[in-house]
Amino acid sequence: GVGVGDGDGVGAGVGTVSAPVSATVSATGRRRCRRAGPARARGTRRGCRPRPSRGPGGRGDRRHLAALFLASADQGSALVQWLSLPPSERHAGDGLDATLVARLEMLRGRRNEEFLIAAPLAARLGLERLAQIDDHSADRAYRNAEEEKAAGEALMKAWDNSATNRRKAADATLSKGIGSGEGVLTLYRNYNAPDQARIIYDSDFGAALNEPSPQRYGRNYAGYWETRNLRMAANIRDILGAAPGQRMLVIVGASHKFYLQAYLNMMHDVRLVDTRVALR
Repeated sequence: GVGVGDGDGVGAGVGTVSAPVSATVSATGRRRCRRAGPARARGTRRGCRPRPSRGPGGRGDRRHLAALFLASADQGSALVQWLSLPPSERHAGDGLDATLVARLEMLRGRRNEEFLIAAPLAARLGLERLAQIDDHSADRAYRNAEEEKAAGEALMKAWDNSATNRRKAADATLSKGIGSGEGVLTLYRNYNAPDQARIIYDSDFGAALNEPSPQRYGRNYAGYWETRNLRMAANIRDILGAAPGQRMLVIVGASHKFYLQAYLNMMHDVRLVDTRVALR
């Protein structure tokens, strides 16, 4: 199966899972704000299984499924169905009108790990859908605009540190090479290197925990982050438990990677695969 999370943090992580579950986590992308998009906070999706080819009606079924997935705000799974069709069959009909077709075509080129990596891979593997594993149920609204502004300022001050500067400098250097395949792989390898766990902690969550405001904004933020990742790990484990023995690729932001690895590494029937094996 292919699971999609959020691209928070510098990069996206990739994980694989088999039984005893195997999982790898790797990274790409840039830091994004905490916001819930259409593919977020939707719980666990199941059914990532190949199915046999169907008769002549199969292509119409895929168009119909793409329309249903779009209607349920599961754009990634809609794109899986769309990409599973031959190019000549990617047209309106069976529930898809011209507007929805244009949407699917737009998603094909959208710069997002869900649409550029997860959906094409799932289609190539013969899977039917993506599994949404992100979870924003730990998000809490601030009481007013003043509190939100104060929290933001406190966290920005905490994040202004030497570890953050090192991350920015490394990212600027790595980004210069992303015009080539080898440059992209170099970036992925760097984001997934074991030493990144400490750098990410020192620049972000560790710095937030030491943020000195009386309201403890940094500790609120760290609590949110740990809770969110625990629930994401639970979603991953739930999907794997439905079909013991399966492998799973998990695509998340690089700041999620090491938290999810730590949590999943405590599971009895989950085996993590080192990302470096996949990025050789």
